[in-house]
Amino acid sequence: MVLSTRLEKSRKRDIPTWKPFRASGSGRCLPPVVSVRYVSRSYGFTARCDAFWHALNNRDFGKLPIKGCSVAWNMRIGVIISDEPRINDEIRVSQVRLIGPNGEQVGVIATSVALNLAKEANLDLVEVAPNAKPPVAKLIDYGKYKYNEKIKAREARRNQSTAEIKEIRFRLKIDDHDFEVKKGHVVRFLNGGDKVKVTIMLRGREQSRPIGGVELLQRLASEVEEYGTVEFAPKQEGRNIIMTLAPKGKKVHTQSEQRRRGDQSRAERQARQAARLAAKQEAQAAAAAAAKAAVASDKPKTSETK
Repeated sequence: MVLSTRLEKSRKRDIPTWKPFRASGSGRCLPPVVSVRYVSRSYGFTARCDAFWHALNNRDFGKLPIKGCSVAWNMRIGVIISDEPRINDEIRVSQVRLIGPNGEQVGVIATSVALNLAKEANLDLVEVAPNAKPPVAKLIDYGKYKYNEKIKAREARRNQSTAEIKEIRFRLKIDDHDFEVKKGHVVRFLNGGDKVKVTIMLRGREQSRPIGGVELLQRLASEVEEYGTVEFAPKQEGRNIIMTLAPKGKKVHTQSEQRRRGDQSRAERQARQAARLAAKQEAQAAAAAAAKAAVASDKPKTSETK
């Protein structure tokens, strides 16, 4: 009795849960036929499928395209969602608004006529706007289209901006050399399109004289004003004084440009290493030649003494 009570309490809103079972065949996952009102709204899964889903409550999914692609079963509305457009014979509507291969508007024609035009041009009929009335279809090479879309997505991910907030910490009593080194880091971050949070850490009695930290931050801001501007003025927060610098202008270096600059610096470093190695080899060769000359000059002296 206790177990039965726990099972009943574990159900959400008296909705029984169920799991899909896997039938024979590669990648086929078939859900059991249940009533829609007994399906949990939050249930959903994605599967690789090479055939149509079986009907749910005797619904006909014959018009839904599945072509060995990734599909998602949305249990909230009980339909199949495909992430690929319908092409050629998968388009089951009677009419489409056709766009030619060069972007010209052909007009609203029968789907069968559009398919014949696609076959004559050795192209594919791809449904690009399925929610329009009538749906919009275009004559394109679908394989080439998918390849170009993949390249565009890759370039978009590569060229996306990578602005971050870097942090540089100073001590109030910092010598000129350390200040110049950390200022170089600030300039490098600003050139990379990143914001810089500059923190002055106060210790002991320095907390009673924060004006020194403010003057240090103002000095830094004046020396890097060519590369960035003060976004948030210096203010004290507890034991620290904080100022934020933003890169000047709207240009943000992309990942591809940063990669190019890294490759350039790596090539310069390798060139310097090769030059040092060549100079070292030349010095060793010169030393060896000098040693051979010294040995050759000593041989006549030894023969004369004999």
